[in-house]
Amino acid sequence: MKIRFWGVRGSIPCPGPDTVKYGGNTACIEIRFHGSDRIMILDAGSGIRSLAGFLMTHDLKRGPLNLNLFLSHTHLDHILGFPFFVPLYIPQSTVNVYGPVTFEEGSLQDVMAGQLSYRYFPVRLDQLLSKIEYIALAEGVLDLGDGIILKTIYLNHSLLCLGYRFEREGKVLCTAYDTEPFCNIFPSDVNDPSYDEAMAIEGETAAQAANERIESFYAGADLLIHDAQYTQEEYESGKVGWGHSSFKQAIAAARRAGVKRLALFHHEPLRTDKQMDELAAIYCSAGGKGETEIFFAREGMEIEI
Repeated sequence: MKIRFWGVRGSIPCPGPDTVKYGGNTACIEIRFHGSDRIMILDAGSGIRSLAGFLMTHDLKRGPLNLNLFLSHTHLDHILGFPFFVPLYIPQSTVNVYGPVTFEEGSLQDVMAGQLSYRYFPVRLDQLLSKIEYIALAEGVLDLGDGIILKTIYLNHSLLCLGYRFEREGKVLCTAYDTEPFCNIFPSDVNDPSYDEAMAIEGETAAQAANERIESFYAGADLLIHDAQYTQEEYESGKVGWGHSSFKQAIAAARRAGVKRLALFHHEPLRTDKQMDELAAIYCSAGGKGETEIFFAREGMEIEI
């Protein structure tokens, strides 16, 4: 597999002179497979606009585009680039859009159509010229063809969100964003008036089992792209329950799961390149015997596994 990052930020695009090195676009990742013409795209954040330009220049001349777009979830920072994805406007293109259905009774198509209305955008969803198919996903296993197996799991976010595991020829790529560790929702302080020992134990057991289940999902991955928006201090000072992880949490989980390479992802939009470099000096390692290689994802970065 060949992976390229087109957007690595979380929450909102943040272009400018202070975000040149790591990039200011929101989530978009391209995946290609050796010996196959399949093109997979993870999320349609603002980075997908630049990916569209690349596809138009390098791939369209070889024939109609056949693309598979996998959405982790439908929060705005992960879909705001969708209306600007040029292949959607080309009649010969085929775009299969996969993702969890998360908005009341609406279908995935209904959710994506929300931003493609005259109130927000000059083009409606039904005016797009490509052939678009919407496929709702839940947890499970899907054979994508060409020896590519996709496994999905629900993560811990404020909106229904999927982690993805792509397997092909013994190689594994996993994603775990947007997510944070599950925690005990019942009071564990014996001095709390609402403390109940049985419920506290049950809550702790349930949280531990849920975290172990997610770690098992990406166990042994050649590359794990994991949410890491906050420092531990930031997380504990008011970000618990926001659906994002700290560097410390992501690194510890990846090491427990025996992940070979960990890409820290979904960067805090207020974080400058200088601050990112300072954090990289603290948290990133070159790997070694049995250790996980850790690095910050950057726009334009390419990785082969």
